Amino acid sequence: MTGDKVERRHSRFPGFNDWFDREFPGLPGWRPGSAAHSIPVEVTSAGSAYVLRAELPGMDPEDIAITVDDDLVTVSAEHSESTEDKEHSEFRYGSFRRTVRLPVTIPDDVDASYQDGILTIRVPMPEEKPETRRTVPVRRAGDEAGGERS
Repeated sequence: MTGDKVERRHSRFPGFNDWFDREFPGLPGWRPGSAAHSIPVEVTSAGSAYVLRAELPGMDPEDIAITVDDDLVTVSAEHSESTEDKEHSEFRYGSFRRTVRLPVTIPDDVDASYQDGILTIRVPMPEEKPETRRTVPVRRAGDEAGGERS
């Protein structure tokens, strides 16, 4: 052996190429200006209703819209930034939107309330229908009802 070492090249900016080797945007926290922020939600089934809770701090209930389409509930809101100058802000401003699919068609009597930054939507569960499963007798082709042959 000659004692030569394999030269390893290290990037001066590790991870820089990784940002651009995948689908853009690769920059953490980057969002297009027109994109709506996602709303954190939780869905539970409590008794006779599905309960969807959405975290929307600092909103006015008048700025929240809820739409229902078949088995989808869509919550959207707009939170505008105040005009005062800030030295630092981590608040999120702009459009917020989230659609959740429930396992049932949503009836008309949905209830929504907003308190302490949490939007609560109650969707009544449909009443359980009696079982519609039944057995159908199979007859031999050509037999009349009653099974008699002529």
